Amino acid sequence: MPLLTVADVLRLPVIVAGRPRVMAGEGQLARAVRWVHVTELLDPASFLEGGELVLTTGMPQPNDPSRLRGYADQLADIGAAGLVVELGRRYQQVPPELVAACRARDLPLIVLSRGIRFIEVTQTVHALILDAQGELLRRSQQVHEIFTALTLRNADPEELVRTAADLMGRPVVLENLLHHAVVSRTAGGTAGQVLEAWARRSRATPTPDTTAVSGPEDWLVAPVEHNGRRWGRLVAVPDAAATAADPEHTMILERAATALTLARLTGHAQWDRQAHTCALRELLRWSYRGRTEARIRIEALGIPVVGHRLIALAIGHHGATADKTGLDDRLADALRDSGIRALVGRLSPDRTGVLLALARASAWQPVVERVSRLTEETLGTAAVVAVGPGVTEIDQVARAFREAEEVVDAIGPGTPHRPFHVPSDIGLPELLYALRDDIRVQKYVEHQLGRLMSTTSGTPAIC
Repeated sequence: MPLLTVADVLRLPVIVAGRPRVMAGEGQLARAVRWVHVTELLDPASFLEGGELVLTTGMPQPNDPSRLRGYADQLADIGAAGLVVELGRRYQQVPPELVAACRARDLPLIVLSRGIRFIEVTQTVHALILDAQGELLRRSQQVHEIFTALTLRNADPEELVRTAADLMGRPVVLENLLHHAVVSRTAGGTAGQVLEAWARRSRATPTPDTTAVSGPEDWLVAPVEHNGRRWGRLVAVPDAAATAADPEHTMILERAATALTLARLTGHAQWDRQAHTCALRELLRWSYRGRTEARIRIEALGIPVVGHRLIALAIGHHGATADKTGLDDRLADALRDSGIRALVGRLSPDRTGVLLALARASAWQPVVERVSRLTEETLGTAAVVAVGPGVTEIDQVARAFREAEEVVDAIGPGTPHRPFHVPSDIGLPELLYALRDDIRVQKYVEHQLGRLMSTTSGTPAIC
């Protein structure tokens, strides 16, 4: 629920009756009003905590311009929401020195040309504030129940992030310490709008100790931890209207960050692998509006696209008897430690996909040979590593993976063992092996060999 702002207060009938005029701080009317404080003291800051809208008749204000500047400085320093001065008792018009002082500090200064009852203002505003706080408590309980239910049924990070974004009505991104956007939900925007140059923008946004607005783009940031150490953070990006984050947004993001922390403790530890798997599958089925959106999404995971050659590897391990669960992590760790940018994820239960992003001038064979060695060390020689054609455009990756997977399908038991295979390795025997389940091939075999099979079994062949 949005906070009550200075602009909201100025629209209240009790204030409108005083014919308010904004004399300074016109750009700060979106400041939240935490309370209303009526005072005639020369040093009101000692009774304020910040966020108060100060009402005064100006009776004790000195004629000394320097003291008027000091009065405005006190309010600005303490973080007052604004100053409302009623004319008619002490002043017939607001002192220019006070106007100048408030403008210098960008402090909202509102002048009332008609007298009003301050008690009615405080009663009205305080009632609205208390109502908003009560609504926030009720909303907090609802959000708590939502994330508790998700945690109890072991919801994955994608669902937790999606729920946070839907509740807030703005994009939410889960990133790791490398500033890779592991999970993103672009409610209220597109992936291109939200994730463009993500790593650079993220590095410009410090991580606060608690959930708070941070950085030049006013991101709302909540830390995400694992075993007492910071793993990454959850970021809510301002929506298209650039509305400021309010207490409800903060509460929702905190609940989501807590749920994500618990999710890591209860088994959802392979978030990076899940993110890579999702990205690879989205590329294969092309779940993007165009090249730009796909490039931005992949680059947000730390994989450069522009100026790089993209090499698709399909690793088939259907016949492998060794434990396959550690292969993806081992490949990802080895490539990362070598400084090679790559997506590594599971395309299917018996197939791993690797997308290498290599500088165009660099050789791809040594990298693929290393992947092959690690695969053989992990799964044995039954695993098959196939390489698709190198491409330079992100929308060509799906075709490259399809060709690599066709090679995997064609490698049969009689194919000579090699560290890796490419499409040109496929001869007639491999082609027939790949087409072994095709109904047309089966009919051909039956028609051509049926007589021989019948004779061999002792049954006379039909002439």
